[in-house]
Amino acid sequence: MTKLARIDDVRRLDFGFFVRPATETGSGQPRVEPVYGYLIKHPEMTVVFDTGIGAADPETEAYYQPQRRSLDLACREAECSIDDIDVIVNSHLHFDHCGANPRMAGRRIIVQSAELEDARGVNYTFPELIDFDRAHYDPITGEAEIADGIVVLPTPGHSRGHQSVAVCADDGALLVAGQAMDFSMTTSVPLAGDASAYASAHLAHQVYPELDRRLAPWPEWLERIEQFDPVRVVFAHDGATFGPKIAAER
Repeated sequence: MTKLARIDDVRRLDFGFFVRPATETGSGQPRVEPVYGYLIKHPEMTVVFDTGIGAADPETEAYYQPQRRSLDLACREAECSIDDIDVIVNSHLHFDHCGANPRMAGRRIIVQSAELEDARGVNYTFPELIDFDRAHYDPITGEAEIADGIVVLPTPGHSRGHQSVAVCADDGALLVAGQAMDFSMTTSVPLAGDASAYASAHLAHQVYPELDRRLAPWPEWLERIEQFDPVRVVFAHDGATFGPKIAAER
């Protein structure tokens, strides 16, 4: 088996944006947020991480004002065809992350079992984005290496079944973190940018011993993520990239 040669071979996909209302930002002001997916062209398979903004009901449309860019267009910009995609990995199943899943009916969709269970519950997402004709789910619990050097990792917080992907290449590791640093559904803490939030958690993990973790808490899963020693971390709703190695290399 062969790992990816370069982490730069992972391409960002632009799916458009939405307006996060002031009630969700914690700042008293609304904020425009991008929606990104990622294309991983691996020697064994082509993987897409998240598929864009799906159709919503009129109330949700008015609340978030989404402006969509299709998976087909995003793939063309990344010099790929939607037909080349073998596997879908959804960070979670909110409508802005799984929108084009029905467009690729029949292809393997890797999700955490807890996420699929919640998505089939009431008022979580839109059912037509989940149980469509020829939906082919591969539910996992915990970690799974789906190709040489591509590891799906549970990163709960934004949702119970949120997951991220570590891509280990010859020139380092990339963490595709999705919405892992957005805890708006589980806490009342105002939202910072995902890259800034990750940088703070990374620093706290390095600086504070376990006894003092209450002074600057970080998510439990960060311990496992740090074992991959990622040189770059990318996100679903933040165009900034966290590069933990930059300061150390100066």
